[in-house]
Amino acid sequence: MEKLLGEDIYARINQSRILVVGAGGIGCELLKNLVMSGFKDIDVLDLDTIDLSNLNRQFLFHREHINQSKAHVAKESVLCFNPNVNIRSHHANIKDAQYHVRWFKQFDLVLNALDNLDARRHVNLMCVAANVPLIESGTAGYDGQVSMHWKGHFQCFDCVHHEIPKQYPVCTIRSTPSTPIHCVVWAKVYLFPHIFGGKEEVENDQSANEPTDAHNVEETRNLQAEALELKALRERSSDRQLFPKSVFRRVFTLDLERLITMQVLWKTRKPPTALHLDEIARDFPSDTSRNSNKLGGLEGHQIWTLAEATLHFLER
Repeated sequence: MEKLLGEDIYARINQSRILVVGAGGIGCELLKNLVMSGFKDIDVLDLDTIDLSNLNRQFLFHREHINQSKAHVAKESVLCFNPNVNIRSHHANIKDAQYHVRWFKQFDLVLNALDNLDARRHVNLMCVAANVPLIESGTAGYDGQVSMHWKGHFQCFDCVHHEIPKQYPVCTIRSTPSTPIHCVVWAKVYLFPHIFGGKEEVENDQSANEPTDAHNVEETRNLQAEALELKALRERSSDRQLFPKSVFRRVFTLDLERLITMQVLWKTRKPPTALHLDEIARDFPSDTSRNSNKLGGLEGHQIWTLAEATLHFLER
């Protein structure tokens, strides 16, 4: 590499400190390319954990890594390409308070490999304030884009209009939704087809694969059981009493209890609260109060309580 780039450029590469924000599909490629190009001082940051659905495109991760930190595993995996690199991994949110402008100033270059617009804008703001060059990269469907941003040299990331994304990463809308649209997309695109049937139900269903390693047998079986239970819900769809209760327990109790156990997700955010139907049922409105049209829907402009919303869900 030194002969290809020349002594001066190669020396600068060796002395540069790089920050990679995001260790997903693009982040894995970036880290591999950096260590093989001579960069020896790298920080990588990502708040997510590895999911089974990541393995088909994030090559630094394998089955035994499921449920582990993307940043920490990416660090260990990429050292196989070049063990002489100094890499620091951060399992955290780039928007956390400790990653302030002074922290960004220690880097010579920032590489964005993020999958949401809000975080990309935040990194851009930090880089502008710290006067650190930013290389922005991302994908949308089959399209990819790369752009350079540096205060006083190139326009910043937010200097141009960016369309609000119409597609969202599965790991975000499944485990760490932050806006109402994330919940809507999860329910419409993923949950609904699994419960009521559709082509999306069986496409790319990796959970049907048998576990092949000792470290991840339990997690793989949990994912298989989850997929099978969603499909089994359809068999109860003809039972107007049992079916809505089964869906409620699956979505609002079991899924949330699973997420709560993933403690690494809640270091900087409030964990969700699992709902239990028997507890909510104690607060169901009486027949008298319901006859007053309190559950009249949008026409009545009523703000439902949790109990009222649950009762409406069960009856529909």
